Amino acid sequence: MREKLTIMAIVALLFIAAPLNATAQSTSGGVFVLVADGPVTPVMVSHIERGIARAEAENATALVIELNTPGGQTDLTRSIIQYILNARVPVVVYVYPPGGFAASAGTFITLAGHVAAMAPSTSIGAASPVNMQGGNIDDTLRAKLENILVADMENMAARRGEKAVQFATDAIREARAANAKTALSLGVIDIIATDLNDLLAQLDGREVQLLSGARTLRTTGVPVTRIPMTFAEQILSIILRPEIAFMLLAIGPLAIIYELASPGGYIGGVIGVICTVLGLYAIGQLPVNYAGIALLVLALALFTADVFAPTHGALTTAAVISLALGGLLMFNQAELGYRVSIAPMIAVAAALGLIFFFIVGKAVATLKMQPVSGEARIIGMTGITKTPLDPEGIVLVDGARWQAVADNPPIAADETIRVEAVSGLRLTVRKIPPIEG
Repeated sequence: MREKLTIMAIVALLFIAAPLNATAQSTSGGVFVLVADGPVTPVMVSHIERGIARAEAENATALVIELNTPGGQTDLTRSIIQYILNARVPVVVYVYPPGGFAASAGTFITLAGHVAAMAPSTSIGAASPVNMQGGNIDDTLRAKLENILVADMENMAARRGEKAVQFATDAIREARAANAKTALSLGVIDIIATDLNDLLAQLDGREVQLLSGARTLRTTGVPVTRIPMTFAEQILSIILRPEIAFMLLAIGPLAIIYELASPGGYIGGVIGVICTVLGLYAIGQLPVNYAGIALLVLALALFTADVFAPTHGALTTAAVISLALGGLLMFNQAELGYRVSIAPMIAVAAALGLIFFFIVGKAVATLKMQPVSGEARIIGMTGITKTPLDPEGIVLVDGARWQAVADNPPIAADETIRVEAVSGLRLTVRKIPPIEG
């Protein structure tokens, strides 16, 4: 009995100690770090949201966002800003690595941080609004957007002083930019740090203001934990790259065209549908130029027309040219952080054109060939009558016995015949006259 009570006491202590241990671990602090590299996309928003949630759940000392972005869409940027401003842990936005930048929307994200830092040889600014195609906006709409953005920027930059507010306003209205030293002198950022270790050393002892109140950072000697993208986020980040989105949009419909030209396997059709759906998802998330989409649609139309054209190749060449131009125009918006190089797009278009020319061309040629399998292949073969045909009987063709009807009855047994037609399992045959020597 005493042993049972002892065991029960140990088990009870373990249950009591478990939450205490969990609490001790959750209050152990530590610095969490995530990388936000590239244009502002839904994937970046998801990554930052998840990083803040994890830092809050584990009661982190701070969350550091290593930012390197050319910008992105305003609505996505607003989501990131809201997550940062409402975070229950200090969020440090660190423009990194050297040579990187926080342009356009990146300026808003940097100023939203409870602490803003930059690495040497980085830049910030140029936050003028542009449309979804990266071009200029109507003057009235531009004025409205600028006023809204200026108000937002002033709210975030107000605690940094008048010079910082003026810079933020100029970044929107005049596309002003600054390097790390200038940004520090203006109060736009708080720290210039060469790397993460230097950043943590300078953060130690700094007081930051959260919505819940002031908090003093203790970042010396604490564990540093990286928050990588999840597998799904990695896949989506690849899909949302302009070059990959272009390839999906090009390969998908071509695979469907191939399936239609050579039906039966279903693999091409399935691959085509998957690629097309993923490509459509990508262009639904990315800012695109409609002229590029029009050229892509034209290219697909030319590819399709070439399947049914009497001569195969001329329309494919035109389709390749249209495909390459469409790819270059579709995502070529430097103001929004989306710029594609010429070489990959031309290479992709040329490769797809060659694949289409040889594979689909072969399929079309196969469709135009006479059948070489099944019952239809028997037409034209010769055989021997096994019974007289007057007009019906049995013949031997291709090693098999067939019911046959004579096209020119009667035909005696053991005569040479040729198959003229096939109807189900019945052959129509004609006697072959003997060759006179």
